[in-house]
Order: sequence, then C-alpha cells, then structure tokens
Amino acid sequence: MGSNDIEEPWVFYRDREEWADVTPVPQDDGPYAVVRIAYSEAFTDVFDYFRAVMSKGELSQRALDLTEDALNMNAANYTVWQYRRKILKHLGCNLEHELTFCREMIEMNPKNYQVWHHRRVIVEWMGDPSRELRLTEMIFSLDSKNYHAWEHRQWILRTFKNFDGELDFVDVLLEEDVRNNSAWNQRHFTITLTTGFTPEVIDREIEYVKNAIPKDIANESPWSYLKGVVQHFDGYIGHAGNLENWCQEMYDGGQRSRCLLSFMIDMKEDKMEKEQSSRESLLKETLELCEVLATEHDKIREEYWRYMARHFSNCFGA
Repeated sequence: MGSNDIEEPWVFYRDREEWADVTPVPQDDGPYAVVRIAYSEAFTDVFDYFRAVMSKGELSQRALDLTEDALNMNAANYTVWQYRRKILKHLGCNLEHELTFCREMIEMNPKNYQVWHHRRVIVEWMGDPSRELRLTEMIFSLDSKNYHAWEHRQWILRTFKNFDGELDFVDVLLEEDVRNNSAWNQRHFTITLTTGFTPEVIDREIEYVKNAIPKDIANESPWSYLKGVVQHFDGYIGHAGNLENWCQEMYDGGQRSRCLLSFMIDMKEDKMEKEQSSRESLLKETLELCEVLATEHDKIREEYWRYMARHFSNCFGA
C-alpha cells in the first residue's frame, strides 16, 4: 500500500507470488491474552510478513517496500523504523527519496515522535539540513506549537549552527500570536546560543517584552520570558527602564493581572534580600499582594499564596 501504488487494489502478501518463499510469523500474545486487539486482516497480513522478514534478517528492496506498508498502517512502530534504517544503510539507498517519504509521513503524522526521529537520522547521514527549517515552518503553519517540530528545529540549529534570521522568524510568530509560548522559548534558545544575554541584549529584550505584554497582560508567556531574561543580571531593579516603576504604573492604573502581581512579588522579594533597611515596608506590600491574589485574582491557588505569605514572613519578618 506504499505511496506509489496507493490507488491500486490491495493484494495480501500471502497472495503475492514474489512472497511465496516466506512463511509468515503470527503475533504471539501468549496463551492468556487479556485483551486481544482486533487487528484488520490487512494489518495482520503485513505484520506477519514483517516479523518473518526480520526474523531471518532479510535486507532487500522487497523488505524495504514491506516496511513502507507497515508504517502506513502504524507509523508509531519503532521496530519497523529501526529495521527500515538498517535496510537503507545495507542497500545504500537514495536518501533523497527517503526524505520525501519521511516528509509525507510527517505531514500525515505531525505529532509522531518516531517519524521525526527517523528524519533526524537521515539528515545526520546526509549531513544536509537545507530542507529542515522550511519543513518545520510548514508544520508550524498548521500547528505553531508542535513540540516535535520545535525539537527538530532546535536540533538542526544547534547541530549545524545556522541561526541567521531565526529571531526574525520568531518575531513573525509572536506578531501572529503573542501567546505562543513555544516561540518565546525559541527566542531564549536562540539568544542563548548566539549572542548570549549581554547587558545590551538584556536591555533590548526587556524593552521587547514590555512592548509585548500590554497586548494581553494576562498572558503568562511573555512574563515567564521576562523572568528568564532578568535572571541574567543581578537584580530586577534599576535596569533597562526600571521595571519596578513600569509595573507600579500598571498597578496604579488599575491592572490586577495575576501575572503582574506575581512579578511584582518577585521584585519585592529580590529587594528584601538586598535592602535590609526597607524590609518592613516591602514585606507589608508583599503580604498585601499575596492576600489579593489568594482572595481575588488567583483564588484557585489560594493555598499557594497563603504558603508564600508565611514563607515571606518567616524569612523577612522582624
């Protein structure tokens, strides 16, 4: 049932003359199978012959074609993919054709780990990543948060070290959807492996996030990214436009986003650790924020904020 003859009438392997020399090997579920799976007749036929081929170690073109049929029926079967790679290497097959087959399988199974892993191995063998970023972009156009596609893209970038235009690509995704946590993660990944978080980059990134957050102040993704950025310098305050004043202005303007309040607590905790003289007033403000979160703006995590209030009192109280 391979991709080249998908419209041809299906012929069971047991009825194919070229397979007459092979004795199929049925699946052995043991004498006391608890839940016997009702496989289709075609599925049973294909996998009985696959087990037979694998048991005798046949590495042939017909075995390769058989793996294609098996994978079209179950693309998540690791054993079939592994055996297919063994055949490809033994026969010295044209890997361009394999990339085409793999792309077709990814299009049909975009969230299947085994398909993406196979693709990675083939790219490694070829040493040619030229198609891969475009492939992931195609998948992102259907699902911008596909974990397997992001993992593949990061592997390509990390392995072949070609980050040209990656931040521009991330900008486009975040312009389309500022809630795309995968894109925020990719931004941090790219900077980490290129320029690093130098003081200039930190300034730039804080301003970038400050422009993004007002688009949806309750969106946790840019707030999480901001926390990741500020971890690269010593302290939240007095850096890149004064984050404390920025947050306070939003708060004074009536914003009560859980993300905003949580970030303000983080900043106050940081100040309490460094400025003993102002601890008393900072602790009072922090406990008030914890109370507001527990009772109004993050009630589902009430017990967490009660716990944090006790923690702050124990650490910074008189």
